[in-house]
Amino acid sequence: MEIINIEAGTFREMVMSIQLLKEKLESLKGNQTSKSLDDWMDNQEVCMALNISQRTLQAMRSNGTLPFSQIDRKTYYRRQDIIRLIEKGKKR
Repeated sequence: MEIINIEAGTFREMVMSIQLLKEKLESLKGNQTSKSLDDWMDNQEVCMALNISQRTLQAMRSNGTLPFSQIDRKTYYRRQDIIRLIEKGKKR
């Protein structure tokens, strides 16, 4: 086992720097997590928002009407794409 000696003042500065970095990271993590989760919808949410069936949603994915992303076997849609699709439907 190796022992390293540092001055107490230097150690306190290191601890303060680490605490400040930790606080910044937690703040960034909190902002990113809440924003990113709010920006995405799953199949059920989209079907309810558009008042369509799962099969219609699948057809919209297949023909390119609605962009999507997949993580493992779960499909997600950007909320802004759903809003754009709703607005497009209202204009017709």
